[in-house]
Amino acid sequence: MDEAVGVPGTSIRFGLDALLGLVPGLGDVVGAAVSGRVLVAAARLGVAGSVLARMVGNMAIDALVGEIPLLGDLFDVGWKANRKNLDLLERHLADPEGTRRGSRRLVTAAVVLAVATPVLALAGAAWLIITLARALPF
Repeated sequence: MDEAVGVPGTSIRFGLDALLGLVPGLGDVVGAAVSGRVLVAAARLGVAGSVLARMVGNMAIDALVGEIPLLGDLFDVGWKANRKNLDLLERHLADPEGTRRGSRRLVTAAVVLAVATPVLALAGAAWLIITLARALPF
């Protein structure tokens, strides 16, 4: 899905995922569905939930950014969510505990960032509004 064809004279490789992304809307959905096969295989092998969450995150980033015309297609060539997920599965099979720990840390950091970003944005907006309100003569 990610590395079937090489660009001559470079180390750049791409696959079916990047090509499917060229079909507006539907291409990325089909690509995500095909990518789900690795996720299902990992779940059947008993991969830890944090590793599965990391795999879903890779797929979600690929699908969401892939929706941006042209930029998303270029992103697909570099992000390689399927390769990342296959590597995660292989690392889990070689070192289940280490992969679980690393994935748990990454997933926790992503959740904290996802929660902290809007909270900090709201706090910053509130501070700005209060500062401007105090500065304006009423």
